[in-house]
Amino acid sequence: MSLGEGSTLGGRYRLLSQIGRGGMGTVWHAHDELLDREVAAKAMILPSDFTPAEYDEVNQRTLKEARLAGRLSHPAIVKIYDVVEEEGRPWIVMELIHAPSLRDLIDENGPLEPLLVAKIGLQVANGLLVAHEAGILHRDVKPGNVLVDESRSVRAVLTDFGIARAHSDATTLNSDVLTGSAAYMAPERVGGQLAAAASDLWSLGATLYEAAEGRPAFNKPEAVASLVAVLNDDPAPIEKAGPLQPVIDGLLCKNPDERLTAAEVVAMLEQVTNDPSVTPAELSELLESSAPVAAEPSVKSPRRRPTLRSALLVATVVAVIADLIIFTIVR
Repeated sequence: MSLGEGSTLGGRYRLLSQIGRGGMGTVWHAHDELLDREVAAKAMILPSDFTPAEYDEVNQRTLKEARLAGRLSHPAIVKIYDVVEEEGRPWIVMELIHAPSLRDLIDENGPLEPLLVAKIGLQVANGLLVAHEAGILHRDVKPGNVLVDESRSVRAVLTDFGIARAHSDATTLNSDVLTGSAAYMAPERVGGQLAAAASDLWSLGATLYEAAEGRPAFNKPEAVASLVAVLNDDPAPIEKAGPLQPVIDGLLCKNPDERLTAAEVVAMLEQVTNDPSVTPAELSELLESSAPVAAEPSVKSPRRRPTLRSALLVATVVAVIADLIIFTIVR
């Protein structure tokens, strides 16, 4: 019998109602009977044709990733409380946040005010900085994974670290490409490289672009077309982001070596939140003249030769896309 409303996980978490479903997980509003508090419980959803070995592999990986995420402590990162295994699948018990996602806000309101986008981006960038220093990547930064609570002051929370991995973990090319959302995936990941800190920052840039402009930077009707656009296209010129333009442009550099670091993003967005009247030119000047030199993160970006030709990258992505299509058909 599958778990549902009224069921109890681990003898203490009573499921109250389903509050979200997407990708590989279903999220429930639950009550911790032991500590008498409201929590969120996320269950993994796996394809019905997975073999027992594949189920076990994903379960073990999820447990490991939840433990990694549980190390993190930052207001912009959702808190992980517990991991419970029920009916052969892991459930991640975490902080319950009664707030819409950034995806919801954009869909409802269109472009957001640059100051609000700056506040959201500053908190998420600080959260990523903490995660990267701990050697943990998010891998799926996008509007749907950022919760925004405006009940008192603006609080942005990066959720769904369920697909995060330590950078040292081995992973196949297919699993790396299939993890994440095409329109927010960094070019180097589309080109077959493993995810790195700079990859999360590209995804943050695509997220801030969409929040400020009210439209995705690279979204196409089909995932494959979105991947090609990420590799080859520039987003439409920024019109509504105001002082955020140099931040977004710096995050969406195709070459990860030239991309803004999390520390640089934090410095620039702090300036915007402190002085919303700052101009893009003044913000660019700030970066050039006084941006702090960040310490080496535990999760490093891949180094690449500056003379690398885009044709080689396109050739790689054609092979990746072919693998992606074959994987989908086989599954």
